[in-house]
Amino acid sequence: MSSTIAIAIILMLVLLFLKIPVFLAVIASSAAYFFLTPDVSAMILGQRLVSAIQSSSLLAIPFFVAGGVFMNYSGVTSRVMDLCDLLTGRLYGGLAQVNVMLSTLMGGLSGSNLADAAMEAKMLVPPMREKGMSNAFASVVTAASAMITPLIPPGIAMILFGSLANLSIGKLFISGIGVGILLCAGEMMLVSIISHRRGYLPTRPKGSRLQPGAAGKIIRRSILPMCLPVIIIGGIRIGVFTATEAGAVAVVYSIFLGIVYKELTWDLIKKGFKEAVLSTSSIMLIIGAASSLSWVLTKEQIPQRITEWMMGLTDNKYIFLLLVNAFLLLCGMFLEGNAIMIILVPLLYPIALSYGIDPINFAMAFIFNVSIGAMSPPMGTLMFVTCNVTGCPLKDFIKESVPFYIVLLLELLLLTYVPFFTTALVNLIY
Repeated sequence: MSSTIAIAIILMLVLLFLKIPVFLAVIASSAAYFFLTPDVSAMILGQRLVSAIQSSSLLAIPFFVAGGVFMNYSGVTSRVMDLCDLLTGRLYGGLAQVNVMLSTLMGGLSGSNLADAAMEAKMLVPPMREKGMSNAFASVVTAASAMITPLIPPGIAMILFGSLANLSIGKLFISGIGVGILLCAGEMMLVSIISHRRGYLPTRPKGSRLQPGAAGKIIRRSILPMCLPVIIIGGIRIGVFTATEAGAVAVVYSIFLGIVYKELTWDLIKKGFKEAVLSTSSIMLIIGAASSLSWVLTKEQIPQRITEWMMGLTDNKYIFLLLVNAFLLLCGMFLEGNAIMIILVPLLYPIALSYGIDPINFAMAFIFNVSIGAMSPPMGTLMFVTCNVTGCPLKDFIKESVPFYIVLLLELLLLTYVPFFTTALVNLIY
């Protein structure tokens, strides 16, 4: 490895640790390489930044971001939350179970784990505390449940991975359903065990009954919002529209719901488009920066050298996957999820293919790893967002989250070494 690429990588890592925005850190490191390498034209940097965001498949990102924004403004959340309470009301943990179920269902609507965590921290943590749950427990449940959001279609993480690895976004969406349900089930079981020990009661204790017709009313109110994931996945599978066009459908459908529910005003529409533009811009800047970095790494043959080193270290794909998991978990403790993906997907994905690992299986294990990092100290974004809203001290959050980390690591091993959990639905549908 030349000294120039070493300087560029060190510069990028230093800037990331200093909390410089991801796209600026990556662009700065790429620019340093171009300006320090005499036989490489700096014009290539500009070309890569522009050409990377001109892919038609990336149109899915602004569409799904806008769809998620308008879903939050359309009165959908309260209707879905009532449905979650109906489904989980008799389980120990009450509102904690609602919290996990809401993230699973809203994952197919919002696509953003940070937005999901902030929303649920405001809506559910105060009533959870009123029901006698500790602030730390309520905060950890909120952060852990928000991890489900990137795994349920249309998670932005799957679109980003698919774009970086040139992998079918539709297949990643299908795989994400099974992975998200697995994580939801594991977290609900853990919440039930902890709640049973601590006496966190159901919202509808045994023997209590809903008023006549209440269940039917709740289900009817939630039917339209719950149709969105079905429309997206079904439409992609039967060929009515592509994953990109599905994003446009999500925007139109979310605005339609806002009009039907009479909650989406013109001011909210303008605010929603502004929020979607700002979120999309940051994501596109990251993708453009990732493209320039990928060009640099390819020119220096870094992926090929790492592949040779890994193949020389071990020819066992299971040991390789174990090493990758450990490395990604370590990276997740210090780096933001998008930064990890744009740096490591171009490096690790080709190596995984050379080991004969199923691309969908590797992609979902990778995304799951990044999701764990989002709530891991010392720099987990989910941890900071949740604690900032709930006022939970970080030391209490970390102590309370230990059982959740154990469940997450066990599920990570299942996803990594039992491809059935990531590929069964894909093979069934495709």
